[in-house]
Amino acid sequence: MNIEKELNIAKKAALTAGEMLLNQKDTLNNSIFSSDRDVKLEADIAAENLIKDIIKNESSFPILAEESGKSVNDLGDIFWVVDPLDGTANYTRNIPLCCVSIALVSNLNPVIGVIYDFNNDDLYEGTKENQALMNNQPINVSDISEKNEGILVTGLPNATDYSDKAMLMMVKDFQSWRKVRMIGSAAMAAVYVASGKADLYKEFDAYLWDIAAGAAIVNAAGGRAEITNLRDNYQVDVYLSNSKIID
Repeated sequence: MNIEKELNIAKKAALTAGEMLLNQKDTLNNSIFSSDRDVKLEADIAAENLIKDIIKNESSFPILAEESGKSVNDLGDIFWVVDPLDGTANYTRNIPLCCVSIALVSNLNPVIGVIYDFNNDDLYEGTKENQALMNNQPINVSDISEKNEGILVTGLPNATDYSDKAMLMMVKDFQSWRKVRMIGSAAMAAVYVASGKADLYKEFDAYLWDIAAGAAIVNAAGGRAEITNLRDNYQVDVYLSNSKIID
């Protein structure tokens, strides 16, 4: 694996897709599916197709993508993980917290991560060999070591248990933190941890494509990424921290 070559491919794909999502929003912001907790847009499909075309033309590794699944039946040990538009609900309602997220994983360990916050033209990147960057400038996780001084970012996946018992447990956890944020994009939450804007992101039952790129960037920024409990449908539990707060 030539990490620099594959990183440049991911950056090209993310920037190209992000530009399209921003400049063609009037035509792409049309719903093709909705449920009580989820929405899919033409934007998701168009961005994913564009990303896949770029990767297929320039890289030999297969692709796992949110909308279309696996590009080959056996992905092997090394493959791309693509979320063409993380934060679709935010995108459709003009909340500027959404992004393109592309990772390359080896034995399910993220080795390259690229996240493009196209609303702010911020490109985040990180690899197992290089320091994490935002717009080519180094970024680092925070030095906060106590939860009562820290900011937790979390989310409520589509399959969240909204029972009174589950909600009470969540609130009890929130009480330990100075501040809690839910922003509707796991990938943006990850880069907030990587750049020291927040101190920990955790979520149960997220999907690999939501958090793979962010995990690579958090690790490269000096933090700690833990992805556990992988299911057959690529759901995972994720814990991305500044490595100083023990939760």
